[in-house]
Amino acid sequence: MAEISAKIVQELRQKTGAGMMDCKKALKETDGDMEKAIDWLRQRGIAKAEKGAGRIAAEGLVDTYIQPEGRVGVLIEVNCQTDFVARNEAFKALVQNLAKQATTAESVEALLAQAYIEDESVKVEDFIKQTSGQLGENIQLRRFAKFALADDTKGVVDSYIHTGGRVGVLVELNTQEDLEAAREESQTLARNVAMQVAACPNVEYVNVDEIPALVAQKEKDIEMGRDDLANKPQNIKEKIVQGRIEKRLKEMTLLDQPYIRDQSITVEELIKQSASKLGDSIQIRRFVRYVLGEGIEKQESNFAEEVAAQMGNK
Repeated sequence: MAEISAKIVQELRQKTGAGMMDCKKALKETDGDMEKAIDWLRQRGIAKAEKGAGRIAAEGLVDTYIQPEGRVGVLIEVNCQTDFVARNEAFKALVQNLAKQATTAESVEALLAQAYIEDESVKVEDFIKQTSGQLGENIQLRRFAKFALADDTKGVVDSYIHTGGRVGVLVELNTQEDLEAAREESQTLARNVAMQVAACPNVEYVNVDEIPALVAQKEKDIEMGRDDLANKPQNIKEKIVQGRIEKRLKEMTLLDQPYIRDQSITVEELIKQSASKLGDSIQIRRFVRYVLGEGIEKQESNFAEEVAAQMGNK
């Protein structure tokens, strides 16, 4: 049997609007054949041959929910087909409720199977389908990230949403002492760090030590093959490449970035200043950054052709 990856399950969901479990079952029953899986779902009334069923959902919102005490936070992306629906109040409320409910789930699959917090008579998956029908668009819960401090861990989780829900960041800071007495200052720091991540699309790691050896080696191989080094002696080439690699790896790390609100210091220096002010040790443990629709192949449409096709169908 062909391997059923999460990617192909998501693709089938986007094409049919069917639930995740139904899509996984359809793909298993059809040995991973996409077209046969679509037919399998249609035969069982799970997916309909409607105009909107196969529409790519690449618009929508990235949103966040942070529990009041700042120990648990969620970053979520929910997609629809058009920016018009993304601005709809019913859609916005759905996204915010899903972000809040995701604090109790460990995966998209688990969240979809839960009873919806605003109407426990229906599952989350079914409520999304109902909303899709009401708004007339394919709506998909694409992904979410949850940061939760362990019981014995001190710190704070916070977030930042940019450009009206098109970019979102979730950040976790850890400390040695309880920051309850300095909650406002620590949350401000976490928010500023999240804003920094939002402004730095090339940043993937907290510090250089986190960068996998394979990633560093790949960057070195690319630099070693540059045309401007082709005629250099090997020892000179190695020195030049080493300098370039150090610079490149720093471009990928958060702590080495110039702080967006004060370019005279780095993010690492900002953390040290804040730690000194609070009389504590502060560490950026992790972060995640979502860009709305990234990785989704958007459909390009020709308006004139669409009108002509519709006229021809009448």
